[in-house]
Amino acid sequence: MAKLSKTLRSLDNTIPSKEAMLLSHDVFEETTRLTKSFKLTSPPWFHNFLVNIGLKEKGLCYHWSDALYMYLSKKQYPHFEFHLVGANIGEYFFEHNALVITAKGSKVLEGVIIDPWRNSGKLYFSKVREDTKYRWEHRASRGCKRYLKR
Repeated sequence: MAKLSKTLRSLDNTIPSKEAMLLSHDVFEETTRLTKSFKLTSPPWFHNFLVNIGLKEKGLCYHWSDALYMYLSKKQYPHFEFHLVGANIGEYFFEHNALVITAKGSKVLEGVIIDPWRNSGKLYFSKVREDTKYRWEHRASRGCKRYLKR
């Protein structure tokens, strides 16, 4: 939790430590809750298979990103914004979705990727630009409040 908090604070030097720690705590707590709610199976691609054949109800990557987005958007974090992102959009077996947290008013690509699906409920996070596994694109059309401007 402390490592995520430190990463979030590094987005902008005006972000209060207390707010970054609260957000970090909420991300980890909600990830734990969703892991139980989705009755997660590992590895993630196998869980996807179970969802796609109807043996599991939820747990696809977009279920994670959407649930986290909705949960965090209802809370008060004055120095942060939340965005939905995707990689390999339109490629059925390779498309992936996640959440990005940015400092308020910053570009999505300057944020922190939040991806609990990748490691079967164990939270993965990094700066978007440091995530070499995926090339992320903002998915404003999926309901984000603010569009990527640059």
